Amino acid sequence: MKFFYHIADYFFLLFHTALMIFNLFAWIPAKWRKWNLLTLLITAASWFLLGIFYGIGYCFLTDWHWTILTKLGKNPGVNSYVQYLFYRLLNIEISADFADMLTLVLFFLALIISLMLNIRDFWRKRGKRK
Repeated sequence: MKFFYHIADYFFLLFHTALMIFNLFAWIPAKWRKWNLLTLLITAASWFLLGIFYGIGYCFLTDWHWTILTKLGKNPGVNSYVQYLFYRLLNIEISADFADMLTLVLFFLALIISLMLNIRDFWRKRGKRK
């Protein structure tokens, strides 16, 4: 069973990190913009809607990954997934406040850009149909 948890740990590490990178940069290629906006909105729903019940900033992927790490006897030692990634991948310790600020600023920047580009693309496409 422990083998499954090790596989799950690496899956979450790769998937969650890839999703974060997708959220930040997938607005760049036009063909990915709608998917980018969708994943950003799902992220926001987790943080702010599920956050009503579990605490603002709640991420179900982080929660699942923490459960896997607990089964492996590893304690992430932090609440922030960004803080955890900095330490696990780069061996750099950052404060929770810095991790939270970095996460929020980059998230909202990506969301605003994605929204603006998706709206622009919609109006351009709509204008070409006439």
